[in-house]
Amino acid sequence: MNKEQFQKNHVFTRTKHLQDIIYIALFTALIAVSAQISIPTTIPFTLQTLGVFLAGAMLGGKRGSISVIIYLLIALTGIPVLANFSGGFDKVIGITGGYLIGFVFIALIVGFATDKFGRKIVVLILSMILGVLVCYLFGTVWFCVLTKTPFVDALMICVVPYLLFDGLKIVLATVLVNRLDKIVKL
Repeated sequence: MNKEQFQKNHVFTRTKHLQDIIYIALFTALIAVSAQISIPTTIPFTLQTLGVFLAGAMLGGKRGSISVIIYLLIALTGIPVLANFSGGFDKVIGITGGYLIGFVFIALIVGFATDKFGRKIVVLILSMILGVLVCYLFGTVWFCVLTKTPFVDALMICVVPYLLFDGLKIVLATVLVNRLDKIVKL
């Protein structure tokens, strides 16, 4: 490789990295903003999961999960990016912390599915369902450990009330990704 080819490749690589950073930051901000659209309850109804679905589907497994991890790291510092403008170590490791950490699994599952199989509607729906189920499992076990609540009782408190709302978010995310995929190539 001559000097000119090296420079062209180096500029392309730097530009690609800069684009990745911008996209990751954009989706981190989207998750933070969507967390503020909420109905407060024990575990708030928010659009946060919608932002996580979009990050995984649009950015792929690696960049989507990095976006979620950065979001959680920002929350750990105390910056109020979680639901109801909250944040801090206590919130991230508190009784709903397992669900927050479960967001990383959602982004990984949705992202890797779309990386491997594309953004077909069936891929989006199935990967989002699987991702949210893994998040529910992780979060519910976390909740059980911290509160000493029996698993079935925890499911009734932490999962059942959210099934319909999360199903609607899966439908909305699928429609948005399907439309965005035709307009934007990330």
